[in-house]
Amino acid sequence: MDAVITYVNGLDPVWQAEYADAVGGRVMAKRYRDWGTLKFLLRGIEKHIPSIENVFLLVSGDSQVPSWVDRSVVRVVLHRDIIPERFLPTFNSTTIEMFMHRIPGLAEEFLYFNDDMFPVMDCAPEDFFRDGKAVIGFAHHLFAGGKYKKRVRNSDHQARKALGKRPGLFFVRPQHTCSPMLRSESDAVYGFSEGKIFEVVSRLRTTRNFNQYLFLDYLYYSGKTTGEKISNKHLSPAVHSPETIADNIVNPSAKLLCINDVHLSDEDYERYRDAVLAAFRTHFPVRSRFELAE
Repeated sequence: MDAVITYVNGLDPVWQAEYADAVGGRVMAKRYRDWGTLKFLLRGIEKHIPSIENVFLLVSGDSQVPSWVDRSVVRVVLHRDIIPERFLPTFNSTTIEMFMHRIPGLAEEFLYFNDDMFPVMDCAPEDFFRDGKAVIGFAHHLFAGGKYKKRVRNSDHQARKALGKRPGLFFVRPQHTCSPMLRSESDAVYGFSEGKIFEVVSRLRTTRNFNQYLFLDYLYYSGKTTGEKISNKHLSPAVHSPETIADNIVNPSAKLLCINDVHLSDEDYERYRDAVLAAFRTHFPVRSRFELAE
C-alpha cells in the first residue's frame, strides 16, 4: 500500500509567477495556503500507518518541495510527469486528481491524501482495504446545489456511464477523508472516460469538472467498496475554536482527522495555525524518516 499526497505552497514565488502568467488576478488564499502541517502528515503516516511502503509527493515543480523533505525517501512527482503538457500549468486539484493513478511505480492499493488530512491514531491495512475492496462510506444526495455538488454529481454520472449504467435520481458522495483507491480500477474508468476528462479539465475549478470521486464512485458501482466508513473526524475553523481543534489533535477520538481551511482574517489564521502546529508538535514530537536532519 502506497500513499499519494497532493501539496501546494501558495507563497512560493515561482508558483506565484506561474499563476500570474497563466491565470492573473488574486490567489485564493484558503485554497493554496500552506499551514506548515505537511511535516506532521508524514509523521502521522510513519507512526500510525506503518504498512505504507512508498509516499509520493505530487507537486507542480521542484520549488514546491519543502527544504526539509528527504528526497531519498519521499518520492517526488511533478505534474508534468503524469499530466499531458497541454493542460499545464494547472491550479485545479480536480485536474490533478484525474491523473494520479498514472504515477510510475504506484502500488495497486494506494491512499490519496490532501495535505489537510492526518492519521492521528493507529491504523491497520484493513481499515482501508479488505478482500480487494476499498473501505469507505458513501452518502446519497438528490440536489446538486453549489459548485462542489455539481462536480460530485458529474463524477457520479460519469462513473455510472463507464459501467453501462444510466444516471439515477440520486447521486453518491464518498466521505471526506483520505481515499483508498485501486490503481487497476482507476485505469479502467480513466480508459473509458479519457476523452470526456480531456474535455472538462481546466486550470481553475469549474462546474464542468469531475473530481477524485469519479474513481471512488466507479468502485462503489462496481461492488468494490465495503460500505463501511473510515474512522474519521472533520473539523473546520468556521465552526470550531482553535482550542477544540488542538484538543482533537492531542486527544483524538477518530483515526483520521481532517482540518479544512476557510476564509479567515490574517489575525485569525495566525491564531488557528499557531494552535494547530503546537498541538501537532505535542502529538508528533519525533522526526520521521521523511525529514532531513536539522
